[in-house]
Amino acid sequence: MPTDPRPSEPREPFEPDGVVDRRSGLDRRCAPGARPGAGLERRRGPGRRLSDFAKAAEEGEHTREQFLFVSAIDAFKRVNNKTFPSWTDVLEVVRLLGYRKTAPMEIDLPGAEDWTERADAPSGVRTISSDAGEDRESGRAA
Repeated sequence: MPTDPRPSEPREPFEPDGVVDRRSGLDRRCAPGARPGAGLERRRGPGRRLSDFAKAAEEGEHTREQFLFVSAIDAFKRVNNKTFPSWTDVLEVVRLLGYRKTAPMEIDLPGAEDWTERADAPSGVRTISSDAGEDRESGRAA
């Protein structure tokens, strides 16, 4: 029985004919036709460590930016009585926090059009609250 769980020799490419035992070392990411990554992969592999940003977040030490985002999402969930906000809700909160798409993408998303906007562009989300009748971007009554 081998003692090293990570063999030093490269893994064999995946062959999709039949059942494959995961312990055999076949790697489906090496399969012909496997899509290249978009730059969002979380697997690090040997020799690659977590960034300080990700490591601190996993240990519960949030940066000011992370704390502000989590606080805003919690407030949104509480005010709107939603346990699980939709992605549209999350994007709304992000834009209301002041984030805008001002730089080109740093990841590869085939089929997605890249665009940018001015840093002072309006949020473009619901501006009039249907419940309270106030302008959500400024917090003033309409």
